[in-house]
Parts: sequence; C-alpha cells; structure tokens
Amino acid sequence: MFAKAKRSTLRELPILLVSALILSVIVKTFFVQFFFIPSGSMENTLQVNDRVGVNKLGALFSDIKRGEVVVFRDPANWLTAPYDDKTGLSKVIRDSLVFVGVMPDPAKQYLIKRVIGVGGDRVVCCNAEGKLEVNGVAVNEPYIYAGDKPSDSNFDVKVPKGFIWVMGDHRGASADSRFHTDDPNKGMVPLDKVTGRALVVVWPLKNATILDVGKDLSEIPVKKAS
Repeated sequence: MFAKAKRSTLRELPILLVSALILSVIVKTFFVQFFFIPSGSMENTLQVNDRVGVNKLGALFSDIKRGEVVVFRDPANWLTAPYDDKTGLSKVIRDSLVFVGVMPDPAKQYLIKRVIGVGGDRVVCCNAEGKLEVNGVAVNEPYIYAGDKPSDSNFDVKVPKGFIWVMGDHRGASADSRFHTDDPNKGMVPLDKVTGRALVVVWPLKNATILDVGKDLSEIPVKKAS
C-alpha cells in the first residue's frame, strides 16, 4: 500500500513541478515581478539591494499617476550596456531565477524612478521658494533625500500625451529625465516602456514597507494632454 502511494507521488511530482513553473511564469508575465535596486538614485525611499514587488497588471489597465514609483525599460540608452560575468552553475541558477521572475533579466535594462509629470502637465523647477511646480502648483516632496534640493538644474517642460517625466528621490544622485533632454524623447519616458508600479519592498525584511505615493503630486488635477 505504501509502495503504491510512493509510486503515485513520484509520478505526480513532475506534473506538480511543471504546473508550479507555468504558474510562476504567468504571474511574472501578467501580475507581479520582482526587481532589485542597483543604485542609490531612489534613496532613502529605496536602498541599494532592496527587492521590490512590481504590479504589472495595473500598468496595463489603469493610468500611471503622478507620485507613483515605476519600473521602466531603458527608453533611449540612458544606461550603459550590462556586463555579464556569470558562468557555469551560477549562470544556470541566475537564468532559472530570471525565467521564473525572482530576478530581472540582466539583458533587459530597467530603471526605477518617481513619476513627477504625466501627459498634459507642465513641470517647472524651481520657483522662487526653491520648490518644484506642476501646473503652477508648488509641491512639497518629503521623500527627497535629506539635504538635496528638488533639482540642482532648472527646467521647464511640457509632458506630451503618452509620456511621463520621472525623477529619482535622491535628486543629487539620479540621472533621470532632467539629464536626457537631448535624447529622442527629450527626457520623457514613453508609457509603453513602463513595466509596472513598484508597490512594496519585500527584502531585506528590515526595509519591508509599502511605497507611498507623493500626496501633493497625486492631488493636482490632471490636464488634458495635447
């Protein structure tokens, strides 16, 4: 009896493993994917080597909003080409984790920033008080890295329909939209490059938290984009 049960379990094991693999790929593709933070451009909201959970479904069926933290694919060669030094077993393990969605694909370049402007917005920095303005409204930004200004460089941009203007919370260490105004998108990120919204920090446990949306940014009415 026990031998029969053991043989039955062994026969079912491959089916269970394949089912779990298929489920993990579906979750990664359509619902949630995990990314690690490689730099300090989003400090202190996100720390180097934090793991964040990204909601991919929401980006497909609802508008990206100001104040949200988003992950997006490199829009116009913002990043240098990645160097892959993995070989042998470590490469096999890494590739397996990428396949099931536990790690991001190093061949695909991703960035993570905060959405400051959406289609139709005019974003200006800085006003007489040294604050960022969106559609003429001064914005308080408590998430900015301590000691940083809203921006060390002045800018006045209009965000077209289908794009967003993004900035890192560590303004003094973030090569964001401000630094790419000479690229084909003028520093804007096309919405079709957005992978999803970063919702939670899941690792390390001491940093685990739900990511807040900038209150001042989210309360400014959205203008109709031209």
